[in-house]
Amino acid sequence: MRYDLVVFDNDGVLVDSEPISNRLLAGFLTELGHPTSYEDSLRDYMGGAMHRVHDLVLERTGRRLPDDFDEVFHQRVFAAFERELEPVPGVVGVLEKLAGDEMAYCVASSGSHERIRVGHRRTGLDRWFDDGRIFSSQDVGRGKPAPDLFLHAAARMGVAPERCAVVEDSPLGVQAAVAAGMDVYGFTAMTPAERLAGATRLFAGMGELADLLRG
Repeated sequence: MRYDLVVFDNDGVLVDSEPISNRLLAGFLTELGHPTSYEDSLRDYMGGAMHRVHDLVLERTGRRLPDDFDEVFHQRVFAAFERELEPVPGVVGVLEKLAGDEMAYCVASSGSHERIRVGHRRTGLDRWFDDGRIFSSQDVGRGKPAPDLFLHAAARMGVAPERCAVVEDSPLGVQAAVAAGMDVYGFTAMTPAERLAGATRLFAGMGELADLLRG
């Protein structure tokens, strides 16, 4: 099947940010008295919007995170991005092939618009994503695993959900894509394949993706 739109997740799919952000999130939560390992953070929060962190901490402990939690966390993440962030290996080649095939693409991320743009500027991916191709959970009422963000991106790009392919690396993202009625290609570089079991197809290297999307 030739798709009319490819929707990329951002963190872990376009930019190699998941190790950075989850290391910092685990450390910050632990610092605040909520012991969290890196593995815990990947399991519980990878692919989710920031409200998921607040909701799970409140549900588990009965305590709210500080009002400035998001601001402080993002300051730490953005500083680390400037030092460490790289594009996911092979993703530039995928974008070049999509552009060459004149296939529409965009990004739909649980991260904020600012986080997406900081990461893209640092990695040089901003040349591939203008404002019309960037969608954030900030744009909708509910983040992943709700389908709202993917449906919003498809509507803004003028493409029916069933004509979309989503590229995701988190269980929450796969659930959201499936709920939106879209095919989803699960990237297993950081996530065990069994945790992405709902995906249409699984792939381990970004170099495989362009051929998979061509069918």
